[in-house]
Amino acid sequence: MGNPTVGDSPEVAPAYDAVPAVPAGDDSKPLTVVIGSDTFAPEINGSATFSASLAGGLARRGHTVHIVAPAAGRHKNGVFQEEHGGEMVTVHRLWSWRYRPHPWLRFALPWRIQSNSRRILDSVQPDVVHIQSNIVIGRGLSKQAVKRKIRLIATNHVMPENLLEFSLVPRFAFGMVIRWLWWDANHIYSRAEAMTSPTRRAADLVEAHTKIRGVLAISCGLESSNYTPSFAPRTENLIVFVGRVTSEKQIDKLVKAFALLDPALNAKLEIVGGGELEGELKHLAESLGVAENVKFDSYVSTEFLRNSLTRATVFAMPSIAELQSIATMEALASGLPVVAANAMALPHLVHDGKNGYLFEPGDVEEFAARLTDVLTMPEDKLQEFKRESLKIVEAHDINRTISTFEELYRGHKVVEPLIEESLPLREIIRDRIARVRAKAPKLVRAR
Repeated sequence: MGNPTVGDSPEVAPAYDAVPAVPAGDDSKPLTVVIGSDTFAPEINGSATFSASLAGGLARRGHTVHIVAPAAGRHKNGVFQEEHGGEMVTVHRLWSWRYRPHPWLRFALPWRIQSNSRRILDSVQPDVVHIQSNIVIGRGLSKQAVKRKIRLIATNHVMPENLLEFSLVPRFAFGMVIRWLWWDANHIYSRAEAMTSPTRRAADLVEAHTKIRGVLAISCGLESSNYTPSFAPRTENLIVFVGRVTSEKQIDKLVKAFALLDPALNAKLEIVGGGELEGELKHLAESLGVAENVKFDSYVSTEFLRNSLTRATVFAMPSIAELQSIATMEALASGLPVVAANAMALPHLVHDGKNGYLFEPGDVEEFAARLTDVLTMPEDKLQEFKRESLKIVEAHDINRTISTFEELYRGHKVVEPLIEESLPLREIIRDRIARVRAKAPKLVRAR
């Protein structure tokens, strides 16, 4: 990450009630949009998925879309026509390096990002630039967009704590570095005319740690029609998790909770997704005596993933770092009850006792108890939970999300499309304490 102050002038938090620096244009005119994303396909994560879905949806509505992202490998830089979100869009793949401490992450070169951003924006001449983070690509595009008086929209998908997980920063310095990362986020995001985050809780987190106010909660959205709920009577007790197999997802807690289930339930656990912890989790399942009932499906097709959700009885999400959790929304669209950690954005999707249950992060016994509640639930109540999940996910329709961003792109003031209770700062602090407690055993071992 480059020095955030070199060549930059002091900036203030955006005033969303003010007249935009760039006037709103003709609402009927197709737009040219540049989306900047520090992580993108073939990487699989919330930010990459959102960027692809947004790009495809905008292109389907007649807009011209350019994506700026790191190259997927050495010598794979250049400008390409790629299919994302079901549509062909232009992708500017920047020369990238592999970040060695991380199993797959690649990053665009910070010392070339300003020249690359100048070149792309001068060539494309977009109506709007939409950055997805402040790390490298967002840093370059934001500065060059402001210089050219191009409307700038920013969305934050990043939690600084997650950036440090694979860093070489010693743990005793985490607090200081996290404060610096939030300061840097404030510096970059303050350039934007409008700032968004996927949920109200994620938006509150930005406001709690920066000087930016008026952060909008706009869902990443989901094409619900791509998923197939099943209301047939269950024939097995299948628990499914979908997501990257990384430490932030707390999947070890799921395996441990699964091992506590009554064997009479004859439950099965399917973990759909690849990641660096797969081998460690397989060893954990073996040590707990449940390996024969735990299945790992790494890097599967979209069709396989959706079929796994259709077959499942319940979806489990133990993660404590979800700014929205597209995987959980996919589960809701598949008509599944969900058992999830009571952390970050998950309570917005899982309404305790209505479409699933929440458990305190890291509490394996409570996790197992809540899974048991679903697996032993009478069929009529299970069907009620499934219908409630479908009802909740309706508010996250991708077309609603795209329409909201179109309004922002044209310079209009918008009202948050999702009505969510704004959580007080004490709730945000409680989540941060829960994350620290979840990591406590790791810290003890480190001594």
